[in-house]
Formats: sequence, structure tokens, C-alpha cells
Amino acid sequence: MASSSSSSSLSIFLPLTLLFLISPALSLTCTSQTFTNNKLYSKCADLPVLSSFLHWTYDPANSTLSIAFISPPSKTDGWIAWAINPTSTGMAGSQTLLAYQKSDGTMAVKTFNISSYKDIVESKLSFDVWDTAAESSGGVFRLFAKLKVEKETVNQVWQVGPSVSDGFPVKHDFLTPNLNSKGTLNLTGGITTTTVSGGSKMKKRNIHGILNAVSWGLMFPIGIIIARYLRAFPSADPAWFYLHIFCQVSGYAIGVAGWATGIKLGSESKGVVYTNHRNIGIALFALATLQIFALFLRPKKEHKFRFYWNIYHHALGYTILALGIINVFKGLDILNPAKHWRSTYIIVIIALGALALLLEAITWIVVLKRKSSKSTKPYDGLNNGQG
Repeated sequence: MASSSSSSSLSIFLPLTLLFLISPALSLTCTSQTFTNNKLYSKCADLPVLSSFLHWTYDPANSTLSIAFISPPSKTDGWIAWAINPTSTGMAGSQTLLAYQKSDGTMAVKTFNISSYKDIVESKLSFDVWDTAAESSGGVFRLFAKLKVEKETVNQVWQVGPSVSDGFPVKHDFLTPNLNSKGTLNLTGGITTTTVSGGSKMKKRNIHGILNAVSWGLMFPIGIIIARYLRAFPSADPAWFYLHIFCQVSGYAIGVAGWATGIKLGSESKGVVYTNHRNIGIALFALATLQIFALFLRPKKEHKFRFYWNIYHHALGYTILALGIINVFKGLDILNPAKHWRSTYIIVIIALGALALLLEAITWIVVLKRKSSKSTKPYDGLNNGQG
């Protein structure tokens, strides 16, 4: 019985021991965590996302806040950051403390004034900061600092990133946990709340990406392939024309919905600006609108202006094709989805390109044979009507 009892206890004890050894900071709540420098804090909170913790002590008499922020970076050579935003609830405008591990194994702490997502500048913060330090153990970074904070309730933001290049943080993921890593912190009451709008915003971002990938990235290329290659076969006339119109008009309608979603996201994300992606999107919308309206001005085949209309129509179409595919990839860079989504789109584009090359070869063979057969036909009349 004693042997059985000890064996049972051992079977429970060993897994727990391994769990604590593997990830000591992540397996414990904040109330169980200790620090190698024996620092003590009066309050702590298990932050709801990114496996992060915050310990702090606030002295209202001199407005001093001492903090210890604990989190694993998204990759071993990544970074962690904790910030106070004096003006808003997001990252834009935040006064940021960032810790990372240098190539020699030592830890570094830097301060960044993030006026916007695009404008991230290493500089002094809008309030005093001192006694900054950081340490690393067990795959977890710990960031320490003291700050001068006048308010007892502040907007806090925390984040983790994959790497650091020349002392500058590489952008973090834009997954739901990364977007939800913000909230308010009551320094005296110890209450933390997290803004949960990131989930709905992430859903809108995904919808925006899907709509634009389907429209500019798939429907328009397929419509162009149909128009260029199927019309070479008389048996496909006029079916190719209606299929072409269906793909382009449907792609335009879906693209406008995606464009409108992007405009809405931009208005809800102050300080978040993806200049190139936005400008290409605006250009696509404008060019595609011109292309659609051009359908109503299409001259008849026999009209003297039909040649020039064809040049305009083809040039605009191929411009939309190129810009659409480019902007889909820029959108993938921003969304940073799972790798298989990017791989799937690349495979689809390669397949469409291979199909276009095959049809190009077949079309040229058909056209050349048709010209050859016409050139070998006898002329009407004798000696071309010369007697």
C-alpha cells in the first residue's frame, strides 16, 4: 500500500516539477513569481493576452511608479515592450519601454516615443524614467523601471515582437492577442481591463483581405485570361464575352466592397497608416471604375475609334491586373496570416500564369495556322481579276 501511494504521489509530482522547470514564469500566476534581485511589489496582474504579467508599486506621495513587466518574446531573439499612452488607448501615442537581448547575451532597455505606427522614434519619453533594467531566463524577459506618473489610472499597452535589427524592433504580429494587448490600469486599486475591440477589428481586416484577394487578385486575372484566349476560337463567341463581363463586373463589385471596408478600417485606426497599400488601393478603385464606364462607350467593331478604344481598354486592364496582384501581397504582409494562406495564393497565381502561357502558345498556333490557310487560298477570279 505504501509503495502504491508513493508511486501515485511520484506520478503526480514529476509532471508538475517538469512543468515548472520548463516554463517557470508562464506556469505560475503573478502572485507566485519572484525576482533574482529580490525586488518586491505591492500589486500584480496576470495580463489577459500574450502570456504576460505586470508587477507594480505606486507611491502617490511622489507620483512614482515602479514596474516589472514579464513576458516571453514571440521568438527567442525577439523583444518585449510595455507602455503608457497619455492620450489614447492604443499603441499610437504611447510612451514605450522596450527590452531585448543583444548579440553578446546581455539585455538592453530602450525608450520609444511612438507618435504613429509608421513613426517609431527612439527618444526620451514625455515623463521621467529611471532605474531601467532587464533580465532573461527560461525563455522569458523581465523589464524593470521607475516612472513619474501623475494619474492613478493610466492606459497601458504591452507587446512582443520577433526580432531586433540594429537596435530597432521589427514589427510585431497583428493577430488577435497582439491587437488586444491594451487596457486601463488602476495603480491604486489594482484593476486591469482590456479593450476587446481588437477581435471585431481583426474580423474586419480578414474580410477586407478576402474580398480584395478574390476581386483584384483572382476575378480580374481570370477575366483577362478568358478575354485574351477564348475569343481566338470562333466556337467560343459570344460566350467568352459574357464570361469576361461577368468576371470583371463581379470582381469590381467585390473589390468596391473590399475597398469600402478598408476605408472604414482606416477611419477606425487612427495613427495606423499603410501608405503604399492605401495608395495602390485608391488607384485600383479609380482605374477599375474608369474601365467599367468605358464599357458603355465601346464603339462598334467597324467604328474608326474602335482601334484606339482597344488600346485604352487593354492598357488599363493589364495595369489593374499588375497593381491588383501587387496589392494582395502587400495586404498579406500587413495581415501576416498563417504561412499556408500566402502559399495558397502564390500557388493559384502560378497556376493561372502557367495556364496563360499554355493558352498563349495554343492561341498563336491557331492564329498562325489560320493565316497560313488564308494565304494559300486561290484569289477570286483569274489572276486576281487581271484577265
